Parts: sequence; C-alpha cells; structure tokens
Amino acid sequence: MKKQKESFFWTSYSDLMTSLFFIMLVLFVLVIVLLHKRMEVTEQQLADIEKVVNSTKDLSREYFTYRPEYKKYVLNIKVEYPVGLSSIKNIDDKTKEELYAAGVEIKNFLLRHHDAQYILVIEGQASNLHDGFTASYPLSYDRAYGLFKYWTEDRHLDFGDNCEIQISGSGDGTLDTRSMREADETKNQRFLIQILPKNVIQDEKN
Repeated sequence: MKKQKESFFWTSYSDLMTSLFFIMLVLFVLVIVLLHKRMEVTEQQLADIEKVVNSTKDLSREYFTYRPEYKKYVLNIKVEYPVGLSSIKNIDDKTKEELYAAGVEIKNFLLRHHDAQYILVIEGQASNLHDGFTASYPLSYDRAYGLFKYWTEDRHLDFGDNCEIQISGSGDGTLDTRSMREADETKNQRFLIQILPKNVIQDEKN
C-alpha cells in the first residue's frame, strides 16, 4: 500500500513538472516571437524615419543650402529689407521672382513626398542697426507674414495638405533665442525658410 502511494506521488509529481515545463516552453516561444515582431516593427520605423529625414536632401540646391553649423537647410536667396520696413513691396522684382520660384520648388517637393508630413517654417528676422527702435519682433513677424501672403495670395501657391505652415519672427537677437544669425547685421534684415519632417513615428494606437 505504501509503495502504491509513493508510486502515485511520484507519477503526479512527474506529470506536474512535465506540465510546468511545457507551459514555460510555450511562454518562452511566445516571448521570442513577440520580441522578433517588435524588432521588425522597430527596424521598419527606423527605415521610415531615415527616409523622411533624408527626403530634405531632395530640395533644389539652386534655392536651398545645407548649413552644418545649424544642421538644417535654409533658403539661399539673399533678401535684405531696408531698416525698419517689412512690406514685400520693398523687395526688388528680380528677388521676388526668385522667391516665387523657391515657393514653387517647395510646392513640388511636398508633392513628390506626399506620403510624409512636414512643417514649413517662415521665420522673419531684423537687424540691431536701428537706434531706439523697439518693434523688432513685430517687424520680423510682419516680414515672414508678408512672404506667406505673397506666395498664397499674390501668386496663388497651394502647399497641399501634408504641410503645416508656421509663421514666426525672431527679432534682432536681443533675446537669446539661439536663432540663426549672421555676423554682418545687414544680412539679418531678411527671413529664413526651413522644411522639417513631422510625425516620423506614427502612433500605433491611431
């Protein structure tokens, strides 16, 4: 009788250990599969990020130049406003046509990369050459806003639905905003154009 009980005990114990081993094996395989799938998703996300980030290299070098010290592409058309003025009418016709051509290039770039989202930043600037002038920040914003209106209202450019447009003014450098500025202050009577990738990682929950 005693031997039968011991035999039953060890048989049950063996079955329990076998079941636990099987469960652990299943869990181990499941974890490996999930990690593999996660790695595949991560690799795809990295590939998508690299694709979108590198897409700005497709911008025409006729209108945009990469500035490594600022790590961004900027408009290379020289636009220098008279001190204290912001109207696009104060820019000569040749430069305005170049700005229009740059706007067309931005539009075409966005069309070529319609599957990605971008932020188009139009940043106005001002010099610190004025004497007692206190409206540099509104002035710089007005310069950026003037270009936006010139593109969209005067020349009827439509930048599409994959582009968020932000208009800003960084003033005359009085505030340390770390904005891109030139040592020659006359060259800061202008605006900058930047195109930045947006939402390079999509939310899987959406």
